[in-house]
Amino acid sequence: MCKKTVKVAMIGMGERGKQLMEPLLKMEDVTVTAVCDAYEDRTVAAAQTVEKENGNVPFASCDYKEVLARADVDVAVISTSWEYHIAIAIEAMHRGVFAAMEVGGTYNLQECFDLVEAYEQTKTPFFFLENCCYGRRELMCLNMARAGAFGEIVHCDGAYKHDLRKEVSFGKENRHYRLPHYIHHNCENYPTHELGPIAKILGINRGNRMVRLVSMASKSRGLAQYIRDTKPEDSELLHTEFKQGDIVTTVITCENGETVTLTLDTTLPRIYSRNFTVHGTKGMYQEDGDYVFLEKDLTVDIAEIDVDPQKIWKNADKYGEEYDNDLWKHKSEGMIAGGHGGMDYLVLRAMLSAARGESYPAIDAYDAAAWMCITALSEQSIANGSAPVEIPDFTNGKYKNRTEKSSGKYALDF
Repeated sequence: MCKKTVKVAMIGMGERGKQLMEPLLKMEDVTVTAVCDAYEDRTVAAAQTVEKENGNVPFASCDYKEVLARADVDVAVISTSWEYHIAIAIEAMHRGVFAAMEVGGTYNLQECFDLVEAYEQTKTPFFFLENCCYGRRELMCLNMARAGAFGEIVHCDGAYKHDLRKEVSFGKENRHYRLPHYIHHNCENYPTHELGPIAKILGINRGNRMVRLVSMASKSRGLAQYIRDTKPEDSELLHTEFKQGDIVTTVITCENGETVTLTLDTTLPRIYSRNFTVHGTKGMYQEDGDYVFLEKDLTVDIAEIDVDPQKIWKNADKYGEEYDNDLWKHKSEGMIAGGHGGMDYLVLRAMLSAARGESYPAIDAYDAAAWMCITALSEQSIANGSAPVEIPDFTNGKYKNRTEKSSGKYALDF
């Protein structure tokens, strides 16, 4: 039965938790009834924000189990540090609380199996909050793929290219979780921003699946150089050896023959890019340059474009007129005010639609497991000299003919 107001608990009130709570507090059909963080000051500050913005005083605790045990919690929005995401989501599902889990990878492959098992045992709905699946160009390309505009999809590229040197290096001061990961692990640690939209285009877990990967890492120099340049007084970090390679490249092979290349680039100076690229037999889209190239629309000799790519660069808006998702054609006020250009608002509304039972979750536990496991498997591949590693089928064969599909305006499934 649909509920008029969804009662939400926020678990994890660092920067990402605050970013997710901000649009939720502005939604008339949502009440934030509880807030939680391991740090008391963050918990208190979050409760004060809720009272200031909405007038109600939420339950506040540093113990997520106390929050999940409450009767006034329909949904748990989980945005703690990466290593606690899955454990809290599993606890929520076993308590009958809809689990809305923030993104990241996992270093523990077994956690992915545990997440799926918890869903299958409890049938408590789960939603993976991968906001990039609702990016404008990602949704446009999903529509183009559905319409056959690219022909048969052959290969996709994606990346998380984001200069995080300051964020990681000041992890102690800001109580940020990334620092120890970069010290102790070497892998594709943040795969889902780039992989999520690609997986939907390729029908992963819906007639197709990822079968193996190979991953390789460059040497690690960027963080050490940044610390020498900006934090020479930090004697501990100055002598820390960072395990995480500066550039990690992962190549995935799919059952239906497509390949996917993922790139992690977070410890060298650069501008932001997810390098979202779709290659098909009739054309392509590339985020860097923001262009669509369809063979049927070619009006000049291809040699002219080879010499001057500017002839087609930044032409994607023209294709958006036909292929943009309606969510982006008709932006709501909440979406415009939402974080990450509107993607945060859209993924939260998609989650709330599923929480009300209006649709099967657009990004479910099987998706989360398949995308998050890339971290653990890439670490294994790198440690073994870039050896191929098999990717499990978390659906246990159900991907071949699945019947559950998201529906409505937030649907991502073919």
